[in-house]
Amino acid sequence: MWWIYALLSALFASLTAILAKIGIKGVDTDLATAIRTLVILVLAWSMVFYKHAESGLGGLSRMNWTFLILSGIATGLSWIFYFKALQIGKVSQVAPLDKASVAITILLSVLFLGETLTIKTAIGALLIVGGTFVLIL
Repeated sequence: MWWIYALLSALFASLTAILAKIGIKGVDTDLATAIRTLVILVLAWSMVFYKHAESGLGGLSRMNWTFLILSGIATGLSWIFYFKALQIGKVSQVAPLDKASVAITILLSVLFLGETLTIKTAIGALLIVGGTFVLIL
């Protein structure tokens, strides 16, 4: 079932690039990021209240809060740089380079989470990096 969610994530991520490229025409990218973030904020909290998940706030540990906040900062910075890149670059070059984050994530998961780097995973990451260079050059 996880792969269905992952495919939906990929679909909506691709729509994000196309819709954002159209939406940021003539707009300050930081303003565009703030508007996008507001929409996501409303959508995310709507889901929390719909599922009655807000009761889980009290059970979050200091570590949960710390790493969720750091993840939010990383996400915000990613979006700010992504929108700036989209505004001045081609979607067909910006999006693949952004998706090179998959290879970086694999490396970081090995270094920081102790995940095993298999030959299959390493080859896949190298193919992603190679494909990225083919698309952007």
